[in-house]
Amino acid sequence: MNPIRIGLIWRRIDGIVDLVAETFLRAAFSVVVRDNYDMAFSLFDSRGQQITQSKRSIPSFIGTLPRTLAVVLDKIPRDQLNPGDTIITNDSWIGTGHLNDISMVHPIFMGDRIVAFAASTAHTVDIGGAPSPMALDRFEEGLCIPICKIVERGVENSVVIDFLRENLRQPDETLGDIRAQFAAYNDCTEKLMGLLADEGLEDLDAIADEIVMRSEASMRSAIAALPDGVYEDGFDTDGFEEPLHIQCAVTIKGDELIVDFAGTSPEVPWAVNVVLNYTQAYARYAVKCVLDPEAPNNAGSLRPIDVRAPEGCLLNARPPAPVWGRHLSGHYVPPAVLGALAPLIPDRIVAESGSPLWNVYFSGKRPGRDDSFVKMFFMNGGHGARSIGDGPGCLSFPSNVSNEPIEVFENQVPMLVTEKALVPDTGGAGKFRGGSAQRIGFRSLADSAISMAIKHERIRFPPRGLLGGMAGSPGRDLVNGEQIQPKSRTMLAPGDEIVFQTPGGGGLHPPGERSQDMIQADLESGLVTREKAIEAYGDVD
Repeated sequence: MNPIRIGLIWRRIDGIVDLVAETFLRAAFSVVVRDNYDMAFSLFDSRGQQITQSKRSIPSFIGTLPRTLAVVLDKIPRDQLNPGDTIITNDSWIGTGHLNDISMVHPIFMGDRIVAFAASTAHTVDIGGAPSPMALDRFEEGLCIPICKIVERGVENSVVIDFLRENLRQPDETLGDIRAQFAAYNDCTEKLMGLLADEGLEDLDAIADEIVMRSEASMRSAIAALPDGVYEDGFDTDGFEEPLHIQCAVTIKGDELIVDFAGTSPEVPWAVNVVLNYTQAYARYAVKCVLDPEAPNNAGSLRPIDVRAPEGCLLNARPPAPVWGRHLSGHYVPPAVLGALAPLIPDRIVAESGSPLWNVYFSGKRPGRDDSFVKMFFMNGGHGARSIGDGPGCLSFPSNVSNEPIEVFENQVPMLVTEKALVPDTGGAGKFRGGSAQRIGFRSLADSAISMAIKHERIRFPPRGLLGGMAGSPGRDLVNGEQIQPKSRTMLAPGDEIVFQTPGGGGLHPPGERSQDMIQADLESGLVTREKAIEAYGDVD
């Protein structure tokens, strides 16, 4: 096909996916989708080959949806699909690694032929059960939805809807988000039919093959430009009673790259285990970011990257291992890959960020009302220093959830946010400084107890600096001024005060290489005190 025509069609496809993702966001009921963007929308060709995904999306969801679609089609073959069908599941080992993420697949028909698949994933705060960092197996973590049709020939399956409604504390919110995705599927079908008609195409397969082939060639070229060899990194994470270990080896051979996590700690009886699908998604994401960030994300760009982890290890857990807090280990995957590649590509690397992502779950009764609430609040630590400059404060990585407006949170939960501020002297020193931590305070305004579940990391081991940069600051969790366990469930009494201080990002390159202009800018901004600057950089006059 004419390259110019391919380019124009590609831009239309890419734009359609972004537009229908906005349909989902605008129709969504929950804050976690509407404001935090904890979702993804992706388009596949008729053979299940991923073409593109929405720009507002979670990296892990983009990487896990291809497996979700493949397993769905094994369970429900194409000849059992009809126009108007939508399949749903949240099985941790099929989807994103924990039950709170609901994934759906929608075949798009032209006449009696499937011409594409639309697929999406969205986080739901409540999935029933009593999810907790202390859960001992997946059965404690909530409702598992097996692969099934939630919509058949355009009609909602009332049995599936009833199962969801009877197992959720806020079913209207979750079902509202699910139906918002139905709207996005309808919108995607309409827009895709218009594109095919305009271009005189019977399906997307030829276009998909060309785009995927070019993306694969681009990634292979980027890998081949690096010297062959094995590059390694390893470090400890907070864990529970004892630290856990992440070990990573990146092997480059010609135009292919292998990421192997052999040597990582075995799976544990706590909810920090990771399914292989999630590990693979974040390892490939890290490689894509540093080696070939400009090429489209699709099946081709991921094909040259093989990701392995021994079965039964922390990053390839077997059912029924508990996985509710899988990001507490899974978010260490990109730092491990980047740490291994840092000596090889120092001009493209990022120091460790104040992740894994911090969040808190509040649940209880609203004052003067009988209904329950279950709400989640995201907190981002300081971003790691970058090869082009300092790390931003409070920017999420490797996930990319957005902040929720304080006013929206306070309107939904009987909590008052008493403070939200950057904390001086928390970013790791270096030629480029790590992003500052943030401190967030809450006070319970409820007239009864509120359950608070937290799952936080980097209390023992702060974000590392790289290539001579210094580590950032560790995080802290306080209730009424007293330190609490970072992976725990606490009952808050009316009036209790909670303070979270997220970790600060790591620095990059030795502090002695930082310019005096940047040091003075730190002092003027208040992000670094004079005493800390002298300690880190020496003479600051």
